Amino acid sequence: MSRAVPATLPAAVEHFGSGGPVLIHDDEDREGETDLMFPATAVTPQAVARMRNDAGGLICVAFPDDVAGAFELPFLHTVLDHPAADGHDVAYDDRASFSISVNHRETRTGITDRDRARTISALGEAAAAPDETAFAETFRAPGHVHLLRAAPGLLTEREGHTELGLALARAAAVPPAVALCEMLDDESGKALSPADARAYARRHGWPYLEATALHALEF
Repeated sequence: MSRAVPATLPAAVEHFGSGGPVLIHDDEDREGETDLMFPATAVTPQAVARMRNDAGGLICVAFPDDVAGAFELPFLHTVLDHPAADGHDVAYDDRASFSISVNHRETRTGITDRDRARTISALGEAAAAPDETAFAETFRAPGHVHLLRAAPGLLTEREGHTELGLALARAAAVPPAVALCEMLDDESGKALSPADARAYARRHGWPYLEATALHALEF
């Protein structure tokens, strides 16, 4: 049975603040995709399974610029010594947010739901106290969780899912680390349509937001 979807921004902020997932669709002139997002500290093995089964995209963790700086996380294209990194161009933006990928040092292969949940939740805990975290002693690279570094001004500078998720995290007063995964369509092979993403959100009783809804947040 379908449930009522808490569609307003305050309801989404409250839901995210309690550790619940939120779906955010960015503008059609950008990626035109919906991401399923969780506060990193709330990610469990079940949440990882949900992202890989129901969303299907790349599972990442986004950090704000200051936290990424404290962890000495570079933008990946600036440190890759390979011809493929030359002429960095992205069709939907003028820059990508990708940094390095990591596993928690206490994981084994790093790819299982349990291992990725261990890594992601620990990244959330680290983001809550970046100056107290010995990042390289806690995580190893490369790994199976991809890290994203946001623009310093968040939505005032860039409106990617990285910044949208972190703006929501700030409003919800959760640690500044967001797990996110693009929602894909098995039948079309493309991004899940907004209509289907809304229907998914409705089935689970989770908030669905358009990027424009987050413009009301103050920075």
